[in-house]
This record gives sequence, C-alpha cells and structure tokens, in this order.
Amino acid sequence: MIYTVTFNPSLDYVVQIDNMELGQINRTKKENIYPGGKGNNVSVILSNLGLESRALGFKAGFTGKVMDDMLRAYGCQTDFILLPEGNSRINVKIKADTESEINGQGPVIEKEALIRLYAKLQELEPGDILVLAGSIPDTLPENVYEQIMERMEHTGVHVVVDATGELLKRVLKYHPFLIKPNNHELGDLFGTTLYTEEEIIMYAQKLQKMGAVNVLVSMAEKGALLLAEDGQVRKMRPPKGTVVNSVGAGDSMVAGFLAGYLNTGDYEKALELGTAAGSATAFVSWLASKEEIVRYLVRPAIEYGL
Repeated sequence: MIYTVTFNPSLDYVVQIDNMELGQINRTKKENIYPGGKGNNVSVILSNLGLESRALGFKAGFTGKVMDDMLRAYGCQTDFILLPEGNSRINVKIKADTESEINGQGPVIEKEALIRLYAKLQELEPGDILVLAGSIPDTLPENVYEQIMERMEHTGVHVVVDATGELLKRVLKYHPFLIKPNNHELGDLFGTTLYTEEEIIMYAQKLQKMGAVNVLVSMAEKGALLLAEDGQVRKMRPPKGTVVNSVGAGDSMVAGFLAGYLNTGDYEKALELGTAAGSATAFVSWLASKEEIVRYLVRPAIEYGL
C-alpha cells in the first residue's frame, strides 16, 4: 500500500481572471475547487493511474470534510485525523496575466493529534511506501519529518520525501527511497546556481552520498534526470506542449514515477511515466487524467503496466 501524508491540506479555489486589478472588483472568468496539498496530489494521480493509496494527515471543520469527500470522489482512500477546532485552510490561486496565490494558515495541530498520526504510521508494513510531501505548519515541530523517518528506519517501509532546503537535507541520514528536488532547489541546497547537466548530476551524486537512495531531479522544459541506486544516470526529455498550470506537476511526477516503478520494477520506465505525468499535469488546468498521461508516453501503455 502507498500512504501519503499532507500536514496542512487545503481546498484550492482556483480562479481565472483576464486582468487582475488591485483595489478593484475583479470578475472571474472561470473557477474551480479542488482538494489541495502535495501528498493529496500524489494520491489523486496514483488513483488516476489505477494504484491504491491512503491519504493521511489532519482535517478540521467543514472545509476539511469537503476536502476529504472530494478525495474519496477521486478514488482515494483517506484516513485523516479530525482536529477539534478550526478549519482546514483555503488556498486561493489566481490565474491572470500573472499567477498569484493566497494561502491560508490552517488549524492548530496539538501534540495529541501528532501522536495519533504516529500511531497510524506504526501500522505500516514492510514493503509499504510512505510519501512525505510539502511544508510543515508552524504548529508542528520543524523536525517532524525526521521524527517520522526515525520511526520508519528499520520497518522495511520505503519513504519518499518531496521537500526543500534544510527540511530535505536533515532526512538524508535516514536513507529515503526517493527524493525529488528540481534543479533550482538542488542548487539552493548547496548555495549555488546550477547551469549545466553535468553540474546537476554532480550535486545529485552528493545527495546520494549523503544518504538518498534515488534522486529524481525535475528540470522544467529540459525534462528530468534520475540518479538511481544502481549508480546509473537516466535522462528523459519532456513532450512538447503549452504549460497552463504549474501547480501539482512535481507531485504528478512523483506519483507517475512510483506507479511506473511498482508496475514494472524498471527505473527507466518509472522515469518515463513520471515525466509523462508531470508534463500532462502542466498542460491541463489541474491534475492530469490517465488518458492525458498516456498520451505522452513513449511506449505503449501496457509496457508501463497501465
């Protein structure tokens, strides 16, 4: 089973406006509401690709209930801890001549709720996959990822971490099965700017030496690069298309990679499916469907176990 954890999930209110004018009344051209959060995005794409997953984390109030119900409608299993006060946050994403976001704070997560999450994680079995994705709310300890990975270290659970900065660096000692920085985040980890593919490979190798098993680097229009546990470097160019949505593309790549690897055991096919999933989401208004992802595969879908 695949489990995803989103500490601060949301309802995403996505609006399209022809021209955003501050200080004025702006009329939307189009609007949608989606369940948000990086782990939730991974669960939705996994469901779209036919894999079961269970979304974990915290929910609160009527917004939390709506978020949970929407995830179930997308085919995801959920097991969120209900908080006694507050509401799950609403994030407003404005797509106009430029993209803007207003992200809510989210509810207070008390220590007792975190202990309950730890208890759920102790039920995971060897061979399960746990995806930790996104930022940590201010009401939680900043080392919560480390606390979880320390608990998972000798359980046979494969942990995937999609985070940035020191949050990512601090968990490498626990040997995450997969990490997925983009090329800019990879450079920021070492206080530098990466300009060439050779530099990206060199710094990905540094992360592997620091403990990561597999390092997947997304590079926007240049595609993706995988430094796998066998030491080989695999590269994949992205399909051509018009980018209309930057939200969820990285999460879709993680989900596609996991689906490809679990279905085939082949890192090259995992990279191909991950790249197709990330690109497909970037080319549509929200998370890509299976049909939209399959459209960008380089081989027949059956070869990826789809």
